[in-house]
Amino acid sequence: MGAGVAWQYDSGMNEILVLYYSVHGGTRALAESIAQGVASVPGMLPRVRTVPRVGAVVERVEPPVPADGPPFAELADLQQCAGLALGSPTRFGNMAAPLKYFLDQTSALWLSGALAGKPAAVFTSTGSLHGGQESTLLSMMLPLLHHGMLLVGLPYAGQPDLMTTRSGGTPYGASHVAGADGGAAVSAEEQRLAFALGRRLAEAARRLALDPDAPRP
Repeated sequence: MGAGVAWQYDSGMNEILVLYYSVHGGTRALAESIAQGVASVPGMLPRVRTVPRVGAVVERVEPPVPADGPPFAELADLQQCAGLALGSPTRFGNMAAPLKYFLDQTSALWLSGALAGKPAAVFTSTGSLHGGQESTLLSMMLPLLHHGMLLVGLPYAGQPDLMTTRSGGTPYGASHVAGADGGAAVSAEEQRLAFALGRRLAEAARRLALDPDAPRP
């Protein structure tokens, strides 16, 4: 699970969009483990994307392609995906502004129902153990519920790391304790749980794809 993940794949409905915002690299590391979990499911591929920073008053101008890491997300990535893993560091118990800004532009997808019935999962990182992981994960679910997505978590059954972790890891989604300076490495438990979340999300999307005519919630 330690190998890097290629950033681009052919488009298609067998792809899980792993969409995140990261500053110090902790959320990005979780995204890579989730992408590896997605890729472990036969026939499924991750499409990893990020979002640009925004300023406090006006939208910050960023180059169309970042200098490092995956490309910036477009609305088409959401429309084309078979499922979504959404990740952000916590900001006062909620997702960071750049990711919220991107989601606020998805009204047309909401009106068309483009995401309805697709599975989704969430992940986060915090500076401290009690720094708002669960509130961030739960609040990130709200716009996904408005889009009609089917939320996938991490059940305790089959996930012994949820009982033994002394860092991140929740039943609501994958998480990481990055430390006060944001430099702490992702622990083995955090990595395994992120991998498991990616695999579980891809398995759900694959099962839904096998019966495309089934009614969706």
